[in-house]
Amino acid sequence: MGNKNMKKNIYQKLHSACIEAGSVKKAEKVKGMHFNPLLHDAVQEKATQALLNNQLYATCNYVTEIVPDQKMIMVICTMKVHDVDDPTQFILVDGCSAMGAIDKFGTGNAMSYSRKYAFLNLLNLKTNIKDEDGYAAKPFKQNSPEKSVEANPQYQDDNVDVEEIKDHIKDCKTIEQFNLVRDKYKDQIQYLIKNNLRAYRQVSDIAGTHKIKLDNNNAQQ
Repeated sequence: MGNKNMKKNIYQKLHSACIEAGSVKKAEKVKGMHFNPLLHDAVQEKATQALLNNQLYATCNYVTEIVPDQKMIMVICTMKVHDVDDPTQFILVDGCSAMGAIDKFGTGNAMSYSRKYAFLNLLNLKTNIKDEDGYAAKPFKQNSPEKSVEANPQYQDDNVDVEEIKDHIKDCKTIEQFNLVRDKYKDQIQYLIKNNLRAYRQVSDIAGTHKIKLDNNNAQQ
């Protein structure tokens, strides 16, 4: 009976929200599109409801940067999850980035995209998607008879060992180890942000997901 009256800490609430959220379905493939899109609205609705049901509330801050060489704008989202019952407690999910065209729609599109991936990382939402971005998909063709093709692209870089960084992140057993790895590779990460955003996205997604896992492990000890 005493357990029912115990107040959950923020990580226990997040754990409950993860279980409740479970997974999010892909949208139907549009004719001529070679992958099934993962819609921002579907992710946000699923994630927000699970968080609110567990007395958690998410806000986002964005940093934008022009990438002149690619004539694109990059948006990096930092999501802050607040404990409604204890406003002093929060969890940060940072490093979720997206690219947009330099036009009146580009910044908004990139903000939505980066927020979607912050929600995915925060709740470890299952999508059953191997290629959520369609990076490896063929170009869109009108009236195409071809079926959807899913892939699992691994983006590399000539100057940075992306796989080494990812492996070292996944090998971390504690937050202290995670922070040391992050500091060790900070220059390489900055290089990827400026020169190879697809490779950076893979590192960022793995880092965000693994950090949440380590935080949850600490809360349960």
